[in-house]
Amino acid sequence: MTVSAPSSSDQVLRQEIVGSRRWSNYLWASVVTLGATGFLLSGLSSYFGINLLLVSDATQLRFVPQGLVMGLYGTAGLLLATYLWLTVVWDLGWGYNEFNRQTKKITIYRQGYPGKNRRVELVYPIGDAIAVRVQIKEGLNPKRALYLRVKGRGDLPLTRVGQPMPLAELEAQGADLARFLGVPLEGL
Repeated sequence: MTVSAPSSSDQVLRQEIVGSRRWSNYLWASVVTLGATGFLLSGLSSYFGINLLLVSDATQLRFVPQGLVMGLYGTAGLLLATYLWLTVVWDLGWGYNEFNRQTKKITIYRQGYPGKNRRVELVYPIGDAIAVRVQIKEGLNPKRALYLRVKGRGDLPLTRVGQPMPLAELEAQGADLARFLGVPLEGL
């Protein structure tokens, strides 16, 4: 999350949220695409009796059951790869949090799947902010997140999904936001 800190003349705090266009998603989509293509080509090679792979001879496989299973795995893998590439292209989860003292509004924007509800934009009066809450859960599946507690709405997530933020960065962002909004910081 990229934060532009407010200055004395700047009355807007904007936090950019990274979506699915991360290097790890590019890596996994590429690995799944290459692996699935290899499986599919192995299955097709065993069916047609023509070697379609450069690294090994897949014509030695019997079509039933090895070639058929390889072809099915390849097809399923390419479907998964298509999904992974589409999430990267659509940049799912991208958005921003904007806290504007001039307009007295809080805007939380996220981008989802294409369709009627692709853009999720929540706008609240800045006076409805009750607190900034920090959630820290360690263990096998750690979670470190910031939430904005809003009157009548509960807790709204402010941080991205995925790799947990470093603890020092999470505390600093939570403290800066609480100071900017003039609300207490909870959970530390």
